[in-house]
Amino acid sequence: MSRVLVTALPFASRLHPKVGHAKDILARDRARAQKLLAGVQPSGPVGIQELRAKRSHHRHHHHGSEGTKPTEPNDQTGGNDNSIDVTDAAVTYTTSVKVGESAQTFTLLIDTGSSNTWVGADTEYVPSSSSKSTRKTVKVSYGSGSFSGTEYTDRLELAADLVIDEQSIGVASSAEGFDGVDGILGIGPVELTEGTVGGSGTVPTVTDNLKSEGKIDKESIGISYVPTTGTNLANGELTFGSEDSSKYTGEITYVPITSTSPASNYWGIDQSVSYGNTTIMSTTAGIVDTGTTLLLLSSGAFKKYTTATGAKMDESTGLLSVTEAQFEKMKNLSFKIGSTTFEMTPNAQIWPRSLNTMMGGKANGIYLVVADMGSMDGSGLDFIDGFAFLQRFYSVYDTTNKQVGIAVTPHTNDTTN
Repeated sequence: MSRVLVTALPFASRLHPKVGHAKDILARDRARAQKLLAGVQPSGPVGIQELRAKRSHHRHHHHGSEGTKPTEPNDQTGGNDNSIDVTDAAVTYTTSVKVGESAQTFTLLIDTGSSNTWVGADTEYVPSSSSKSTRKTVKVSYGSGSFSGTEYTDRLELAADLVIDEQSIGVASSAEGFDGVDGILGIGPVELTEGTVGGSGTVPTVTDNLKSEGKIDKESIGISYVPTTGTNLANGELTFGSEDSSKYTGEITYVPITSTSPASNYWGIDQSVSYGNTTIMSTTAGIVDTGTTLLLLSSGAFKKYTTATGAKMDESTGLLSVTEAQFEKMKNLSFKIGSTTFEMTPNAQIWPRSLNTMMGGKANGIYLVVADMGSMDGSGLDFIDGFAFLQRFYSVYDTTNKQVGIAVTPHTNDTTN
């Protein structure tokens, strides 16, 4: 496999995803969290094994129904060879892909919590000579948004050395909650596609096809983000099939997928959280998720964090805020994952001040990125280490070995916020 470092891809300014008001961001995060808590879509290696066993059992006992599928989807609420650059959209990250022989460009949200890849929410998909409609309906709900449309197979180019000849792509006829972007690049496990496409059980994901075509060696994805003070900056990297050692320092700490449900259905891990010397959350289960903007804690843990920081709820944004004097006295927020403690500095715990007014805050305000998930402690999914967390650490989503990896980066202690 040749070694090619993919350079940054251009992003059209008209496609910049909107930052949105902080209250809207929080509402979307909570809606997504509630869907994940419901555990409707199994994800991650544990969920994969359960679904495979279920399908095996079904085939063994119901031979007569084999091949009979529904026509409508179920209603679901150092440099690296294989890297593509991602761009910071202030709320989440996007990457640019080319579809079809015409190389039509789309800007897609990157989501480890879903696996369907689809386009058409903003820029209309124009079929080319490589496009084939399967005439199957596609429908996916994300809690904070949804789309429905028709499945096509088409050429998908992530980068020059990451090209898939026939990728399942949803073409949206309707989409809600995706203003300013064209769709989603779903990089979760294949079982997340179960029941989303009429007439199909699961459909191969981007990662599945890259592996089957020999473009990558294993089913894993490494993600590198960099803290930012602006929007639409190419400051992240998505690596398929390996890890990019130039993006992290020291060793990657790998932990198995948690056995606690419903976190076990996703990229779930066990961790404890402390603020200074105060225990915010004893070891419990939650998930790592690129599709969540903030760092969400269960209500009890959030209350402890609020008390420990002395923060007050800001009515205009819905986020916690602290004074300059309080900020100067803030402690590190510590995450014990496996045998390693990862530290979020006080600067890492605040929203980038240069983006305050874009989300409805005061220019000189100090707003925290830790928020209330709106669920009771002990729910089986007590935290979501989202975008705010992932900007400070390198993360690996390893389906082959059923584990999640976290590592410190040269930017973990940046003071850019």
